[in-house]
Amino acid sequence: MAGQTAPFARFEWMIAWRYLRAKRAEGGVSVMTWISLIGITLAVAALIITLAVRAGFRAEFVDTILGANAHVTVYNSVTVNDAGLTTRVMDDYAVRAEAIRAIPGVTRVAPLIKGQVMANNRNANTGALVFGISLADLKTIPRIASADKALGDLDDFENGVAIGQGIANSLGLGIGDKIKLISPNGTKTAFGVSPRVNVYDVTYIFSVGRYDIDNIRIYMPFLEAQSFFNREGVVDELEVMISEPEKIDDMKLKLLKAGGDRTVLWTWRDASGSFLQALTVEDNVMFVLMTVLVLIASMNIISGLVMLVKNKGRDIGILRTMGLSEGSVLRVFFICGALTGLIGTILGVIVGCLFALYFDSILAFVSGASGGEVWDASVRGIYKLPAKLQLNDVLSAIILSLGLSFIVTIFPARRAARMNPVEALRYE
Repeated sequence: MAGQTAPFARFEWMIAWRYLRAKRAEGGVSVMTWISLIGITLAVAALIITLAVRAGFRAEFVDTILGANAHVTVYNSVTVNDAGLTTRVMDDYAVRAEAIRAIPGVTRVAPLIKGQVMANNRNANTGALVFGISLADLKTIPRIASADKALGDLDDFENGVAIGQGIANSLGLGIGDKIKLISPNGTKTAFGVSPRVNVYDVTYIFSVGRYDIDNIRIYMPFLEAQSFFNREGVVDELEVMISEPEKIDDMKLKLLKAGGDRTVLWTWRDASGSFLQALTVEDNVMFVLMTVLVLIASMNIISGLVMLVKNKGRDIGILRTMGLSEGSVLRVFFICGALTGLIGTILGVIVGCLFALYFDSILAFVSGASGGEVWDASVRGIYKLPAKLQLNDVLSAIILSLGLSFIVTIFPARRAARMNPVEALRYE
């Protein structure tokens, strides 16, 4: 009759539950169970938190790239002009811009002037990169036009310049103040080229969420930039935005054909490819390390079950002589280990998800308690460490934890099932 017992019958669950609630006087099994439970809970929570922070950092970094930079920049290949100097300027930019704009999926094409300057206010100086752009095109850059911490009115852009928050802080500037821009390649005179120095009103201060951008970037009205950098009638490049930035590689051939023979492309992946690749490698390494942590926590189940099997040897012998099959004994101890893993996983998911959802508040508390900034934007590029909870990450943590817990449970459960009842009772 024992061989006909249905798997995971009610009595098997009752025996397993009684063993899990064993008192300290019965061998301290409950203590080992608690250690295993807490270990798995913390390991699963750590895995979910790590995956959430990893996903959030990548999403925030990519969003700042796509929200403040061109998805693809169209250049001219280098040529030599009549003066014997190398140049990449475009004189037919209007025609080329219209051809690129006609490509399906292209949402914006903006002619751009770009140049390096020295920015000055009183005794403070800093290097800056000037982007000459029209107001209409500037309004289509999400992180500039819709900046959460922006100061001033973007509609006043034509009356001055827009500067990053980092430049404003370095030079001590506010809305309505004047900023002096100095370009080494300025006015040509009989004695050579003298630096060009112009003073502009600060009409808009933006913060895009990237430390490096906010500390170097200045936007200048397009016509004024052409005059300031001696680019009358030409531009340096075309900024192109597309509806699906992730599919930029599929559009390269169309952009090259529309741009003409001298067209050179530089996509957002080219600009940040090495960093994104480094993030991918780091993601994989962190997942492996967290997997090892979950495995170590799961190994505690083996310790608890081995001790349980040793302490319950007499019980196993009695149950076997009463007709309990090897399969039933195996399932009893499997249930003991699997329940520990299941409950620990559930608790770990709850703790990890709550931590990820309230990550900003927790990070702010830690920063306040430590008396300093936990997240240094000058080193990491973005101002905050976000957490993005994704269903796939939570499911992968659950599957990993349950899989390891079930696997490690099988070995001590099989040892209990194969125990000889005569040997188990001989010395009792």
